Amino acid sequence: MKTIKFFAIITALAFMSVSCVENSGKYKAAIAERDSLQQEKQALDSNYNQTLVLLNDIETGFSEINHSASEMKVNLKGAEGKTTTKRELIAAQMTAIKENIEQNKAKIEELRRLSSKKGRANGMLAETIKRLQAEMDAKGVQIQALQTELDQKNIKITELTSTVDVQTKSIAEQQSAIEEQKSTLKTQDNNLNTVWYCIANSKKLKEAKVISAGGLFKSTKVLNTDFDNSAFTQVDLRNISSIPTNSKKIKILSLHPQSSYSLVIGADKTVTIEITNPSKFWSVSKYLVVQI
Repeated sequence: MKTIKFFAIITALAFMSVSCVENSGKYKAAIAERDSLQQEKQALDSNYNQTLVLLNDIETGFSEINHSASEMKVNLKGAEGKTTTKRELIAAQMTAIKENIEQNKAKIEELRRLSSKKGRANGMLAETIKRLQAEMDAKGVQIQALQTELDQKNIKITELTSTVDVQTKSIAEQQSAIEEQKSTLKTQDNNLNTVWYCIANSKKLKEAKVISAGGLFKSTKVLNTDFDNSAFTQVDLRNISSIPTNSKKIKILSLHPQSSYSLVIGADKTVTIEITNPSKFWSVSKYLVVQI
């Protein structure tokens, strides 16, 4: 029994000791340092992996540049008199080479950024960047020579320039036709939605020949009658929902479905025509004639 109690006491003391250690400042500092080292290791590993990927991409880029440049040199030999397709191929190869060069320049700059951080083999990486930059400079000189040769041959090749001019003219003509169509459609749309209204007393309506001595010219005859169009106000039916008459008594002489509008009397007793259904209101006549 004493032995059991002894071991129980020893065990309790051990747990207390561990608990005290875990709560001590040194222990917490050690744990924090361990976590910090772990994070730093992960960052270094990530930095290292990015470096390897960039190096591989740059080497691949140089390989593609060399391959395209070699093919382009072959195509440039005796390029005079060749078909437009052949010359377009040469131009496409030069474009691809320049794109690869720009991509490699960007990746070399990314390597420089990574080398500024602390990482494994930092000294070796700096030397590698110098080598890659020197190779990049050499490629620049090589491509400039190819560009000069391409420019010289382009001076003799007039068909390609002519073809480009024809294509450019065709595109311009197509664009002009599209703009003209847009303008036509806009004009048609505006015409379809243009309406007129005239609010005047009987005397002025007669003077403008909007109505005859015997009454109103019907809507089917108004457009064929020599009336004074300046007596009307032109509006877009999509933008007008009410027409104030400024009169206490009115009479609508033109034909408009009664269910498409209502007459609203304001506080000053004047009448306003509220158009509740524009498309229906103007469906019978595009001209509204109101006698006051």
